[in-house]
Amino acid sequence: MSSVSPLRAESPPGDSFALHDRAIDNLRYIRETIERAGAFTAVPGWGFVAMGMVAIAAGLLAAGRSELGWTLTWAAAAAIATVIGTVTVTRKARRVGLPVLSGPGRKLALSFAPPVLVAALLTAVLLGRGTADLLPGLWLALYGTGVIAGGTFSVRVVPVMGTFFVLLGALALALPTSWGNALMIAGFGGLHLIFGLIIARRYGG
Repeated sequence: MSSVSPLRAESPPGDSFALHDRAIDNLRYIRETIERAGAFTAVPGWGFVAMGMVAIAAGLLAAGRSELGWTLTWAAAAAIATVIGTVTVTRKARRVGLPVLSGPGRKLALSFAPPVLVAALLTAVLLGRGTADLLPGLWLALYGTGVIAGGTFSVRVVPVMGTFFVLLGALALALPTSWGNALMIAGFGGLHLIFGLIIARRYGG
């Protein structure tokens, strides 16, 4: 009695190509999902330290100046800090192999930008109406709001820093206007220094 070999079902060649294409699509989807969900860890700790030093210098220079001179001094410091932040975050992102303009980096930038743009718009309005004494609280609170929003896509310490900025902004709005410059130094100077050192130590610079 002859034995009967079991029949082996073989997939047509077309099915193999279909499975291969489906696997590539699945891997691409997983990679993109991880990229979207990941945190942007290229936050520049030493860049924050440098920004803090610029703010302290600006605060010392701005003290005792006229309303316009005070505003222009801090505006110049903000422009310098923006350059420092852009350069240092780009360098760190390249060093750790993270994209700046895609994934979490793009989301961080898009979340941070609107409050800062609103602050710039309101600055012109308040200066025109002679109420620049509100600027310290406004700048601190809106900058903090942007840091909290952008920090959602970054390491946990970033939104914590933003919260302290918002609290300082609220304090600046509640206290007499004579406290404004000192609180600006404490926020843009002190908080950037403290959290910059924390980030540099924990997250590699």
